[in-house]
Amino acid sequence: MAEELNVISSTNKEEVYQSLIPQIKALISGEEDLIANLANISAALKTAFDHLWIGFYMVKGDELVLGPFQGPIACTRIRKGKGVCGTVWQTGTTEIVPDVAAFPGHIACSSDSRSEIVVPIKSQAGVVIGVLDIDSSHLDTFNAIDQKYLEDLMGAIQA
Repeated sequence: MAEELNVISSTNKEEVYQSLIPQIKALISGEEDLIANLANISAALKTAFDHLWIGFYMVKGDELVLGPFQGPIACTRIRKGKGVCGTVWQTGTTEIVPDVAAFPGHIACSSDSRSEIVVPIKSQAGVVIGVLDIDSSHLDTFNAIDQKYLEDLMGAIQA
């Protein structure tokens, strides 16, 4: 069955999220395979927003390991507490970074990355099992609107 995504054309990102998030939730609702769902989520977000890099890192032992993504090649492994992704894994809270150059210990997988948002994915028990990482080639791209909708979306992931 072919899947379709109806991405509205709007400069208002909240309107885009309001249209997109229900479509993504419908897309992943009947699928039990986590990797398939993460791949479709990253593709849908890339289609809608065309950020530099959109993808996932999953907890494997004592590291975050690269999962499905859209964009240029990326760092493969990140230690807990290191960079933005490792910090989110450690704290369990979303990080919005307006300027990655100002984030202590930022891991530069791409020199084109200027701002970033990282959202934790939690199990039903509240344990961080991975993170959604989105990088922009522009400064100050992400805000509370992104946080609200992306946290809602990550809450829909069944793992």
